[in-house]
Amino acid sequence: MIEKELTFLEAVKINLDECAEILRLDEETRLAIKTPIRELHVSIPVRMDDRKIKIFKGFRVQHNNARGPTKGGIRFHPDETIDTVRALASLMTWKCALPNLPLGGSKGGVICNTKEMSVGELERLSRGYIRAIANFIGPEIDVPAPDVYTTPQIMAWMMDEYSVIKGKTQFEAITGKPVEIGGSLGRSNSTSLGGAFALREAALEHGINLKTATIAIQGFGNVGFYAAKIIHEMLGCKIVAVSDSKGAIYNKNGLDPIDVNKHKEDTDSVINFSGSENISNRELLELDVDVLIPAAMENVIVEKNADNINAKIVLELANGPTTPAADKILYENGVHVVPDFLANCGGVVVSYLEIVQNSYAYYWNINDVTKYLDDKIKETYKNVLTVSREKELHMRQSAFTISVDRVVKAMKLRGSI
Repeated sequence: MIEKELTFLEAVKINLDECAEILRLDEETRLAIKTPIRELHVSIPVRMDDRKIKIFKGFRVQHNNARGPTKGGIRFHPDETIDTVRALASLMTWKCALPNLPLGGSKGGVICNTKEMSVGELERLSRGYIRAIANFIGPEIDVPAPDVYTTPQIMAWMMDEYSVIKGKTQFEAITGKPVEIGGSLGRSNSTSLGGAFALREAALEHGINLKTATIAIQGFGNVGFYAAKIIHEMLGCKIVAVSDSKGAIYNKNGLDPIDVNKHKEDTDSVINFSGSENISNRELLELDVDVLIPAAMENVIVEKNADNINAKIVLELANGPTTPAADKILYENGVHVVPDFLANCGGVVVSYLEIVQNSYAYYWNINDVTKYLDDKIKETYKNVLTVSREKELHMRQSAFTISVDRVVKAMKLRGSI
């Protein structure tokens, strides 16, 4: 049967259903782990530069706090939906539980197009969003962070607005801030660096020499660029293809990530980069490479193209790039998938360190942050791989099993189920 086009939320629920079967959870527990504890819809009036008032719609979903305060990013995107926020909030619960952080999952979003807004409009929107949700967030309740089209500067405005409302400086209320006002060293590239550490562990297990490995990266935004740069410089891999929303480029001899990024800044796309061949995003996904890194949007590897994936390892730096049906095909074909909430959990690991540093008013040097992240990713990857082999599960099923088991145990101990 051909897989119907799934929404991101539907895919997350299917993965949870599979996990519930493996763990033999009862129906009440299954419903509890799928249902957010709180969901907030807000309207944010913003005076635009033309002096007119525009109303923006925003969301905040807190999925589960059994293991601690919820944690999750804020997305500013013109196509944001409540279902996407719900799915991402759920994924954050499992992303925090997998590396054993004392946090739950949440997510936020505002429907807007940042590319059409001035700096002043963005600041007024950012502060307005925090005013709308201030009573529902805080260091011991829910800690927001940056995500799609939100930046350290936006986090700075949000932290400042929250501090004004509370009448005291609250660095620990928001993570992903600039270092000068309580941000952690290493936070800006932590998602990509954590992915590189996960790739190193996967390559060791599968006998791939990263010094000669070829890499294709679908998505050359902030995470994709840093991933290309770190993997090229730290692991010695050859980046042969990258893409953005306008298309992809390929060079079998390798691409310099810094040069490609400069070209993108100058032309607004990676396409037509000197010495490379323009190809489609579909062609990039199906290249014969050692490692494929989806680093853009959800649902790019689906049932109809999964058989055409030729990479030995798929490292998911995007959220939800592979559908449940595609997961099974990749597993049967011997493709090793490092699932999103393992591959890209470096961001929340260092965000957790930022909260700790803010709370203690004691800040770590970059070597301490990097070592903690490295050790955490190594330990988490080995745990997921061990369960995968012992129970004959693919890596996503294994990761969900570990995370859900931890959350369910916490919920039972607290008496919520």
